[in-house]
Amino acid sequence: MDKARPQAASLVADLLAFIAMDGCTDEQFDALALRLFAYQYESNAPFRSFCQRRGATLRNVKTWSDIPAVPIDAFKAMELRSEPASPSERVFMTSGTTGQAKGLSSRGRHFHPALDVYDASMTRNFAQRFMAGHERLPMGILFPDEQAMPNSSLAHYLALAMSEFGTPDSRYFLTPDGLDMPGLCAALQESERSGRPYALLGASFSLVHVMDALREQGRSFCLPPGSRILDTGGYKGQSRELPLEDFYADLSRLLGVPRSHCINMYGMTELSTQFYDDGNATLPSVKSGPHWIRSRLVEPVTGRSVAPGERGILVHCDLANYNAVTTILTEDVGLWAGHGENSGFLLLGRAEGAAAKGCSLAVDEFVKAAAA
Repeated sequence: MDKARPQAASLVADLLAFIAMDGCTDEQFDALALRLFAYQYESNAPFRSFCQRRGATLRNVKTWSDIPAVPIDAFKAMELRSEPASPSERVFMTSGTTGQAKGLSSRGRHFHPALDVYDASMTRNFAQRFMAGHERLPMGILFPDEQAMPNSSLAHYLALAMSEFGTPDSRYFLTPDGLDMPGLCAALQESERSGRPYALLGASFSLVHVMDALREQGRSFCLPPGSRILDTGGYKGQSRELPLEDFYADLSRLLGVPRSHCINMYGMTELSTQFYDDGNATLPSVKSGPHWIRSRLVEPVTGRSVAPGERGILVHCDLANYNAVTTILTEDVGLWAGHGENSGFLLLGRAEGAAAKGCSLAVDEFVKAAAA
């Protein structure tokens, strides 16, 4: 393990340089993906056991798509890390609201020895996909801060958004005492008065609460051109659920932000990179990521790519995931938006039926392999 430290430092430096590039070729992506695969194969024992069970070795894994995809619930089953634990590491944990499989803890854990790669991934991608030419905007955050939720990747993501891209008057409107609607309405009113665009960011369920409160008060706003809204995370039982069409129609009507500027972020605790759409004027919206993450659509048990035009379970290869595993089998159903992965994907919901059973079997296989 002592040898892993200088190797990790070299990988981190190269990853930061890779993220800073304007794009990459297939060959460049494969070269870095294979370096990371070799590092994780040598340093991450549960992952190595899983690869060996799948017959994947340093010799026969030739491209990023050959790397075995670790089922997302494996983050609940054991520690997936390449660097040893340290007092300074950050641990992001899942909410634990999904069903608990036998032998798994209720929360997945993602260990970050440091946050330089995560932060570089977030800020470069966020600047291009959400800020869209704005250097800074006044921001309202509808989520608890990092002090309240130190193990939340979303709390860190939103704190980073505000510190790197928000103006000094940006602030949180979800506090331990609940949603500060008077404060939020005052900020929205000031944006209307001044003509300065405003950015509202938070969990989807928080925005549902805001819309309900505005309806109760008989209020609505018409935020200035350039204003934008980011939602993420769905409802997770913390508000009433809304069909997506109603959600974005109401958001646009009550806040005066066109649906083309209502951006949804698709991310997860187990990844270090996020996907975005280009607004939600048309549903379902097309999600895509930056050059350091690639995706496949697979049949969950075999890991084989589905035929063109078919739905599959999303697999993401995130090069920013240097400490855990780069390649993750999600439980999300996707469909290519056009001809192949370069076109982006449509996110169609959670796996059900045979697909869900396949994801569960993939978790069982991983746990057995790691225990062998």
